This record gives sequence, structure tokens and C-alpha cells, in this order.
Amino acid sequence: MSATLRERALRLLARREHARAEIARKLAPHAESAEELAALLDDLSARQLLSDERYVEMRMHARGARFGDALLAQELRQQGVSDELVTTALATGEDELARARQVWQKKFGDAQRVADKEVRARQTRFLLSRGFSGETIRRVLRGDFEDD
Repeated sequence: MSATLRERALRLLARREHARAEIARKLAPHAESAEELAALLDDLSARQLLSDERYVEMRMHARGARFGDALLAQELRQQGVSDELVTTALATGEDELARARQVWQKKFGDAQRVADKEVRARQTRFLLSRGFSGETIRRVLRGDFEDD
């Protein structure tokens, strides 16, 4: 295994957590073979320097308060995180309704209740762009913050 490939991997991991697929993509052009890269990634995982679970936790902590479940799931899947880890992370995270309410209040404040159709449409588009579900958006705009 190339020492420079290991050093490159460690430099990437020193900056922030990476998903296994993400770091494999970044290191692939520098690896002599796919087997060498797989062996390095297995070694880093065995030494607990590379962990998809920690990556998911880091991403959920960094972006979870500002975005809905759909956007978070899409971002994690794009980085090669397994569907099982994504589902588990979203289930254990903060409630989507509470996050949507916080995002909505920060952007629009409580004073802007949704009476005008144009204002309602603008607020709906904003929350949709943040990855919140349609039902969650309807509940936020209605002021229905109680869990069923």
C-alpha cells in the first residue's frame, strides 16, 4: 500500500469526516489499483479512522436544524451512505415539524401569518426548497404544531 495514498487519506480525514464512498472517489485517481484503495479503506475502517456512522452523525448535526428529511436523505445518499444508515439517522433525529417551524420562524417570524395567497406560496416554496415534506409545510403554515 502506497504511503502517499495513506497520507492523502489521513489529510482528508483530518479536515472532516468523510463517507467511505466519498473518500474512495477522492482517492481513486491517486491509487495504483482498486485493490490497493479497498485495502486502505478497510484498514482505515478497522482502525476506526473512517466511519459512515460518524459521517452521518456529523452531517445531521451540521445541517439537520436547517433542512428537511428529504434533502438530508438525498445528500447522504449522494455521498454513498447506505439507505439503512440514512433511515436510522432520520428516525433518531429531531422531529421534522419542529425543525420546519424553527426555520419558518427565523425566516418569516410569527407576525407574518399566512393570509395572502402570494405570501403563502412564497413561504411554501421556501420550505419546499429546504426539503420539508408537504404535510409538514401545511402544518407549519396552519399553525398546527401539536404532534398527532
